[in-house]
This record gives sequence, structure tokens and C-alpha cells, in this order.
Amino acid sequence: MSNLIEIPRPKNFSFEHTVNGHGWCDLLPFEYDEASGRLDYVFRSVRSGKPVSVSIAEYGKMLMLETSAKKADKDEVLRAVGHILRFDDDLDDFYSIVSKEGSLCWVGQVNAGRLLRSHTVFEDLVKTLCTTNCSWGLTKNMTTNLVHKLGEPFVKGKLAFPTPQALAGVSEDFFRNEIRAGYRSPYFVELAGSVADGKLDPEAWLISDLPTAELKKEIKKVKGIGDYAAENLLKLLGRYDGLALDSWLRAGFYKKHNREKACADKKIEKHYKKFGKWKGLAMWCDMTKEWFDEKI
Repeated sequence: MSNLIEIPRPKNFSFEHTVNGHGWCDLLPFEYDEASGRLDYVFRSVRSGKPVSVSIAEYGKMLMLETSAKKADKDEVLRAVGHILRFDDDLDDFYSIVSKEGSLCWVGQVNAGRLLRSHTVFEDLVKTLCTTNCSWGLTKNMTTNLVHKLGEPFVKGKLAFPTPQALAGVSEDFFRNEIRAGYRSPYFVELAGSVADGKLDPEAWLISDLPTAELKKEIKKVKGIGDYAAENLLKLLGRYDGLALDSWLRAGFYKKHNREKACADKKIEKHYKKFGKWKGLAMWCDMTKEWFDEKI
């Protein structure tokens, strides 16, 4: 039986802009029903090790959570929801900076800028690896295959994201033939094995005291993770120093700021340099404004 939990919407928080801030809501085990404004997710309980479902929707100034967790696990559900929706992210400084930029003042006005993330850094790392050198459609296919073929079943066809142990338990050929991971296949094997064996702890990156440049070096030690992927993951860790440039962002910049002509990455870096430690988030909001234009 499901339990209902009602919580006040956090200050300076937009549920809609957080969920739609980037593409993670399209990747299982997230499921987003835009018509009803409901976000569904399945995560693994730290206490019991079993999958827990949660549906999140906004009603006025409140967020309504419907969960399969027992009442005794209410605090864990609240922590999980707070993590994926970035409740604790302090964007006041960012909002103050972009309020002085005509093209970005909308961000603070609608409380945008939070980027939906998964329950674990491991899940976000695997999903990030699925975004490298391919279309968004292929990213979705790989993630769907991972969840459907290796995820832990819950109820009504829902599954949690596979554990490192589940990924480590299959071969490189499985990743190639069943997940359709292509060149990433050996990377998944090595990553899952390292995490399952305790040699690598991605969760520690979330609370690391390392300067961003040093933490980026640590993340790049994972095979298959280059500058783009590391900086993309860093955004989900709350660090926005890097632009996480890929073909989509570059094309968007060329169109919006360079008369649709290609230019060196240095020019893009120079354009956003004034935003300091927030430049990666500033660029992302700049390039995704049209996603929300009708609602601004």
C-alpha cells in the first residue's frame, strides 16, 4: 500500500524547471508524465536494499509524494527526493549574477538552474557514459536496455537502476549485444567491476574536498570519461566550473552568438568567463532558454 507524504515546496525552487532542466527525466528509471506533471522514480533503499518507488507532483505550494516505502522509511524517501531534486542547492549567488544579464535574467525569475540527478553518483556516471559520442536517442536506448535487462524488478513492470554488482556480473559481449553499448562495452565492464570490488567509490565525489580541477582529474581516470563527460557529471555534483562542451552545445552557441559559424572553444570559454564558477550552468541555461520560452 502506498503512503502519501506532503511537504512544502522549498524556497526559490521550481519543480517544473528542475524536472525539465535537462534530459535525465527521459531516462529510466525516471518516468515523467508531462500532462499530469508527475515524476516517477524507483531507487534502491540504503536501509533494506530493496527498490522503493516514489511519485512526485506539485500542488500549489506543496509537493505531494506517493511512495511504496513503509512509514518508518519516510526520512529516507525525503532524503532521496531532496537529493534528486537538489533541494539543498544554494543558487542565490548564481541568480544574483545572471540578474544583471538581459538574456539570462529569466533564470532567477522562474527559479531555474537545478538539474535533476539520480539517487546515486554511480547511476549518473553510467548514464553520462551513455551520452558520449552518440545521439540522444541512442542514449535513451542504452539506458532503457540497462534497466530492462539488468535492473531489479519492483512492481507493475517498474525496475530500479542496476547495481554495480549486476553490471559486473555480465560480459563485454553482453554489453555489446544486449545493451548495444558499442565501444563503451569494455568501459562498463571495468567501471562496474571497480565499484563492485570497492576500488572506486563515485559516491565520495559528492562530498569531496578536492578543488574542482583535481576532482575532474579523478573522474577522468574512469575509462571512457573525457573532458565533456567529467564536466557534465560535475554539474550533477554541484560544480559548474566547466562548460561540458559537446556537439549540441557548440552548435547552439554558434547559432545564438556567432552568426551560425563554427568557432574555437576558446571563444566560447571567453564568452562565459565572466560567470566564474557558475559558467557551466550559465551556458546551459543560455542554451536551453527556448525549452521554457512559452512559460517564461
